[in-house]
Amino acid sequence: MSNYVIILVASILAGATNAIAGGGTLITFPALVWVGINPLSANITNTVALWTGSVTGAWAFKERLYQTKELLRFLTLPSLLGGILGAYLLMITPHKVFDFIMPFLVLFATVVLALNDRIHKFNLNGDRGERKSSLVIVFILQFLTSLYGGYFAAGIGILMLATLGIAGITDIHTANGIKNLLSLFINVTSGLVLLFSGKVVWPFAFILMIGFALGGYWGAKVSQRFDNKKVKNFVVLWGIALAIAFWVRGV
Repeated sequence: MSNYVIILVASILAGATNAIAGGGTLITFPALVWVGINPLSANITNTVALWTGSVTGAWAFKERLYQTKELLRFLTLPSLLGGILGAYLLMITPHKVFDFIMPFLVLFATVVLALNDRIHKFNLNGDRGERKSSLVIVFILQFLTSLYGGYFAAGIGILMLATLGIAGITDIHTANGIKNLLSLFINVTSGLVLLFSGKVVWPFAFILMIGFALGGYWGAKVSQRFDNKKVKNFVVLWGIALAIAFWVRGV
């Protein structure tokens, strides 16, 4: 029973973290390994369960999502394709390559996020052709982020927030709403691929689903009570902490 309580508490905290900034898998993944699940099954079980937190997190931001329908439609395809391919890669390839590059990806994304106001001004000052080029870059970055999300998931929130900054979304609350919905697409597609892998530990998966849902809604609601700058500063600091944690994990 104590193991289920550990996983429930970890998933609530992770769901809240994912709704605000991402990186919640760094809480639940080691918790699952701690209670005795092998790393591969822990990763797959976590990925299969993540979708509930994305649902409640996106729902809490629903008023902000109506303002960005076109961008959401534009980024849906790379999210779905990346999630499917990432889950497939999880089943056939080792983690070593991703473990090596992930600290640098998260750190880079954190820097981009910290500078997204200046990036947005650059996009506005550019001509129409430059803005189209930036959208192509955004499409590619979202696909790559979704690819990684289907593979391991930790840190994709930071990467997506940075990508949305390049797309011109400088309001952190609006960006979080989009991020949570796109995370849902990634998590559902990757989860469906992994559903029949035979490596899902279902008792813990159901506990994770409950915790992710509760934490996702709570985190999204609480974060909107704070102004943009405070939430953005938290995400940037969390991104630096994530990059350090990934680096230590890979050493």
